[in-house]
Amino acid sequence: MSEPNPTTSPWPGRVRVAGRWAARLGLALGGALIAVLLFARVSAPIGPFDATLSFQPAAGGAQVDLPPLGSLAVDVYDGPLRLDISLQSVDQDRARALATDPVRLAGVVDRVTANLQSAVVRLVWVTALVALAGAALTSWAVLRRRREPLIALGLTTAVLATTGALGAATWRPEALSQPTYTGLLVNANSLIGSAEDIVARFDAYRASLEDLVANVGTLYASLSALPAPGGGNESVALLHVSDIHLNPAGFDLVRQVAEKFRVDGILDTGDITDWGSEPENRLITAVGDLDVPYVYIRGNHDSATTAGILAAQSNVTVLDDSAVTVAGIRIVGTPDPRFTPDKNSGDDEAGSDVLEKSGAELADVIGTLADEPAIALVHDPKQAPPLDGAVPLVLAGHTHEREVEELSEETLLMVQGSTGGAGLRALEGEYPEPLTCTVLYLDPATGALQAYDQITLGGLGATEVTVERVLVRADDAAEATGTAGEGSATAPVGEGAAVPVSPGSPTG
Repeated sequence: MSEPNPTTSPWPGRVRVAGRWAARLGLALGGALIAVLLFARVSAPIGPFDATLSFQPAAGGAQVDLPPLGSLAVDVYDGPLRLDISLQSVDQDRARALATDPVRLAGVVDRVTANLQSAVVRLVWVTALVALAGAALTSWAVLRRRREPLIALGLTTAVLATTGALGAATWRPEALSQPTYTGLLVNANSLIGSAEDIVARFDAYRASLEDLVANVGTLYASLSALPAPGGGNESVALLHVSDIHLNPAGFDLVRQVAEKFRVDGILDTGDITDWGSEPENRLITAVGDLDVPYVYIRGNHDSATTAGILAAQSNVTVLDDSAVTVAGIRIVGTPDPRFTPDKNSGDDEAGSDVLEKSGAELADVIGTLADEPAIALVHDPKQAPPLDGAVPLVLAGHTHEREVEELSEETLLMVQGSTGGAGLRALEGEYPEPLTCTVLYLDPATGALQAYDQITLGGLGATEVTVERVLVRADDAAEATGTAGEGSATAPVGEGAAVPVSPGSPTG
């Protein structure tokens, strides 16, 4: 009988055991990863979006995809898996409810947070179960021993627990204020500022928005104190809006003013969206629900697709060097020749030449019409000078600053502010811009401007709503200026706010 060789090393046996366990771990993790990539995803509503959530192999963090705008990534935790959120589409009903009832905006952040939290919790459970099932099935299929699935379950559970603990230990919520953008979203930071500042301002903005919008209806009671715009005669009322920039409060303001002022039509001088993208375009169909004609020209933030979707609405007319008649008033319009998101042109010197050329082309179109139009629509005021003398009234937007000026004795230029308060970019400054629109009163026989009501809703921290009537008829201009005290009225809007209403000078 031979004696054991004391010089024999135990390492080969240990290596074999280590190799066996390494193979088991590799099989378990490989099976778990394949199962997760194939099956571990959940669909959930997040605000107005239908989203898909999943985990992908990466160095932790989270990524939100907004096709076709691009994506944003935040380095919010460490680990072998990254949370991917893809906003696939916009639910028409939820989006319309938000766009037509901006009071809901006050709670939209809380609802989105709750939706996202619920979806992530569900994804974690689904991912864990799928990973365990994938690991067990793969180990059994390859090794064909009964105990191997149980070993795979144990190994995978340990890896999942370690991954979760690492993510919790490295959780960095401050990273949410420093996202990395790709695609068109790279412009977001320069347009609306840092996420940290936006969150702070938006929280304050949404706190006052409910009161602000709820108080809009009160201003209409003050209209009885104003002189009749037509001096007792009938007038055609047209609502001028511009630069809504997809703000739900802007859409609601348009609807309320259109109904309360019983306007005969709405004139939109562009920038109804921010980028003219597919997700935005699914929200703008709300204008199709208005019960009056809607005349629109494309702004520099609106795409050709945006214009096409609006043109498909039964009440919308899109003007492109063309004319339309609304309530007997002849209107012409031309779009902004630029499209800002493609970066092909801007507000530089070359851009100004392009704008002036487009205005001149519209003037040529006017020269071919049998009947002289009463109103011309352009987006940028730089398109207006060639129209001087060709049309009595030019309406524009783009600057987000309300202004009324005479191009000459023959032509008045009215530049609207932003009916959407400049959208999200308004939160970049100390206060969001006010929401503005104007109701125009015109002589139904001649199309001459008789008066206009300038409506303004205050921005962040204010619930003030004002309406000012300006009489522009020559025989009443002096009287309107001299009797401002007699023609003024004030109506309460809310605690500490009021609606001053008074006639002003012919040029506002």
